[in-house]
Amino acid sequence: MAKARLIEVSLGLKASALGERDRLLTVITPEEGITRLVVPGARRPGSSLAGAAPLRELRLLVASGRGSLGRVTQLEVRQTFAGLGRRLESLTAAQLLAELTLLLVQQGDPAPTTVELLRLHWQRLDQLAPGAQALRETVAVAVQGTMHLLASGGLALPTDWCCGDHSPLAPPLGNWDWCCSFLPDEGFHRGRQPGAAMVLNASELALLQRLQRPALPRRRSNGDLMGPLPVWQRLLRLLRLWIGQHLQRQPRSLGFLEQLAADATNPQQARAQRSC
Repeated sequence: MAKARLIEVSLGLKASALGERDRLLTVITPEEGITRLVVPGARRPGSSLAGAAPLRELRLLVASGRGSLGRVTQLEVRQTFAGLGRRLESLTAAQLLAELTLLLVQQGDPAPTTVELLRLHWQRLDQLAPGAQALRETVAVAVQGTMHLLASGGLALPTDWCCGDHSPLAPPLGNWDWCCSFLPDEGFHRGRQPGAAMVLNASELALLQRLQRPALPRRRSNGDLMGPLPVWQRLLRLLRLWIGQHLQRQPRSLGFLEQLAADATNPQQARAQRSC
């Protein structure tokens, strides 16, 4: 009989029903990347394995099962990220990052950096305080988390270099005549270019460049997040174009988060569209 193995750290990304009582759980682990596991009886009321669910950090004991899928025999829920469920925007942003991870990481490929980044940004979404700026903070975390995961997965957004002449891009803040073009198949090109999907001003590119750092950009005077919500919405759209170009697929939750932000920005238009 094969010996059970202990998975100390795993993050639940996706779950689906398997038969009448079981669950198929997809997790990411530092050592094995994407891993799919059978959780027997997880859908039974009162099951000790009912905690096998997405958007959780789990410690798992896994035995060999039929075929290539392991079978979870014991689990411990390390972190539930319970705050994600309090706001639809936070839950959607967390799901966006989970879906992107599934697109970027392959089964069997070690992914310690991706696991750490995903946990970090889930924690930030989980800990967001309610209030007038909660949506802006949520979209900002989603944008930065997406950029970090793309970089970890080998698809970093090339924000620092002009794709035309490969010279450094140093946006001159305060110069409103300066701009650069975003070309989803290449990156950023100084000036307005034919066929550009978007055109960014100096402050937008500078904000995008700062997102490569660990922390979100905040004002030193009061700690307020830099950039208004419409700018963060534009950066989210830019990432959607980049992901679609290079992965040929997009996280479904990305479009949903865009819609939630658009509804909040223009509620009258959103109500009119729903009434049609």
